[in-house]
Amino acid sequence: MIAMVSHIRITGPAKYQLRSAAELGQSALEVTARRLCKGPLRPRWNWFMEVVTRTLQKQVNTAMQMRDVREARAYLDSIVITSPALAEVAIRPAALEKFSGSWFCPRRADTSVNILYFHGGGYSFYPQAYAGVIAQFAVAANCRAFALDYRLTPEHRFPAQLEDALSAYSWLLGEGIEPANLVVAGDSAGGHLALALVLKLRDLRLPQPALVIVLSPPTNFEIGALVKNEFDWINEPALLQWRDWFCGPSQRCDPLVSPIRADLRDLPPIYIQTGRAEILYGSIRAFADRARSQGADVTLESWDDMNHNFPVFGPDVPQSIEALRRIGEVIEAQVRAGKKEPIALTEPR
Repeated sequence: MIAMVSHIRITGPAKYQLRSAAELGQSALEVTARRLCKGPLRPRWNWFMEVVTRTLQKQVNTAMQMRDVREARAYLDSIVITSPALAEVAIRPAALEKFSGSWFCPRRADTSVNILYFHGGGYSFYPQAYAGVIAQFAVAANCRAFALDYRLTPEHRFPAQLEDALSAYSWLLGEGIEPANLVVAGDSAGGHLALALVLKLRDLRLPQPALVIVLSPPTNFEIGALVKNEFDWINEPALLQWRDWFCGPSQRCDPLVSPIRADLRDLPPIYIQTGRAEILYGSIRAFADRARSQGADVTLESWDDMNHNFPVFGPDVPQSIEALRRIGEVIEAQVRAGKKEPIALTEPR
């Protein structure tokens, strides 16, 4: 085991607290026993990552079996992994006519650069734990981040989320933020939304941001290239449910839904992080290869043994620390320093 920097908090209705506490405790016992007997499940996993992965597997399975998505949201909110980065930011809610969100402002941030951030959650969930995720992203980037509270599925289907993203982007420009000083970023479904936004901006001939950063983005809603494995915390049934809540069958080949089908020319630089042990790895790699074949400025960095959206695991996982450090480096080089050459790759992991 390791000494944890993050803290795990059980909250909400008692019935959900009990279930989440039981799943967390069972996961910790299973992982500890297996590691004592056989070692880690993956060579580069520490105890914390393995426990969180197993707990998330149980939580996703339980949530997707609930008949009411609102009940599933309340259940997922019953366990919160908090980040020490929360102590380093001020969070200011902002409610506007067409959308709402929150500013995450590191106390010593360089305000010359701003981030428009889209959270993950399969387009259906915005768990309380995301406050810590966004805080650590903003701290790593050393800039203010506006986290959009976009409309969720299944109540609001595509293109509602893209409409909200476009409204938020236009608002930031109207507030005087220059596109050259703006980064669009997101993780998981939020990474997908970031890609859809810049495609839409390009098609509308609107100013593009300086940089796009996406973590583990879905790129193919036709689900043709899933890598089935036991090491990820999301699974194919959950992905299919999220897809069906998001859009209808006839929309899956729309380039704004499946960016792998898009014309990927004339976009800002795109920096992608992914784990090689995640279910979406094949489709993410195919997207990056196709983008580069069209001349797009796309950089893909992948980490051995890491699963879906691993940077969100935060300070208790060395690979997450390194991934967040890389995000700060890329923003520093591409936006603050204004470098025009391709993003420099680090050593393979």
